Amino acid sequence: MTPPSEKYNSLIQQEIISYDESQQRSLVVLDRLFEKLTAPSHLTTQSVDPFSGSLGIYMWGQVGRGKTLLMNLFYQSLPEGVGKRLHFHHFMSDLHKELNATQGVSDPLKVIAKRLSKEVKVICFDEFFVSDIADAMLLGGIIRALFENKVFLVATSNIPITHLFQNQLQKERFKPTIALLSNYLYCFELSGLVDYRYRFPLDQPVYFLDQGPEFQAVISSLFMPDDFIAKDVYINGRNIPVQARSDVSVWFRFVDLCDSPRSPTDYIEIAKQYRHLIISNIPELSSEPYERIKARGVEDGAVGSGVTGARKVNLGINDDAVRRFISLVDECYDQRVVMYFQATVLLDLLYCNGALQFEFRRTLSRITEMQTQSYLVKL
Repeated sequence: MTPPSEKYNSLIQQEIISYDESQQRSLVVLDRLFEKLTAPSHLTTQSVDPFSGSLGIYMWGQVGRGKTLLMNLFYQSLPEGVGKRLHFHHFMSDLHKELNATQGVSDPLKVIAKRLSKEVKVICFDEFFVSDIADAMLLGGIIRALFENKVFLVATSNIPITHLFQNQLQKERFKPTIALLSNYLYCFELSGLVDYRYRFPLDQPVYFLDQGPEFQAVISSLFMPDDFIAKDVYINGRNIPVQARSDVSVWFRFVDLCDSPRSPTDYIEIAKQYRHLIISNIPELSSEPYERIKARGVEDGAVGSGVTGARKVNLGINDDAVRRFISLVDECYDQRVVMYFQATVLLDLLYCNGALQFEFRRTLSRITEMQTQSYLVKL
């Protein structure tokens, strides 16, 4: 078994990554958790617990600081069957499906957590973030149940634990979960000053301002004439209009994929089915936030949760579509789908005003990285 630090140092020696002092400090903590999870059971006593009762790690920092890289190295270091790695959207989607399947069961979250504890010792969450109160309440319940069953967590996020859900109107209800995470997770910041997604040369254009020759060259490389006959794809029981599709490539307009009611599960399924994805006719997405009433439903991720009702939110006129666009890019990035974008404005001007500017910084960074050869190399 190779600890995360050795895998990291090997990547430095191969000149795949550069030395980063903040990442090196993080590896000390990850190595210790690796040792705890892989030590013989008779050695995992309180006296050798490097975290003094903690049940995992929470890494946070600005975009492009290496959080996902470090978590992946940690996960890849574990023996088979010890860990499970999930994008946070996937975990919540799976949780809703399991809740549907356990209707009528007393304390279903405890039942689910008990099953997970028999399968793995640690769950690795990428992009830990929650913006909806119903999901927030579910999250608090499942994490408490996982901790009760001694399941460890390793999570990455762009914000510290204490800032989770703090911009929401019902943030008081999430305080117990923040306290739970703070008490049981070793929280530290990746404080490096470099966004490594901007360090690589931009050697494969994926962002176009019009449907001119460069964009048409992409279309010609991905589709044959017969691929333009298809008008829809069937995803999760619904048809979504397309401009073209082949067995491995698909072309959507923004209005059809992001400006219509879609859930993260739609994007999960699309990323599973296609290797290349084009999204065209993206308008400028900026808008002035204002307070409005929004009904909570399936699109917020509440599949099978049984929670409905109205809530006040501060959103711009385009922010629902922006949230879906963020979710789409996150999912395709996680699955290493090759994306191409055609928009009416420069990437830096795509979303300059709205309630989701913090979340959109990650999207900008990821689209930039998608223009590098390194994006296709899974570390």
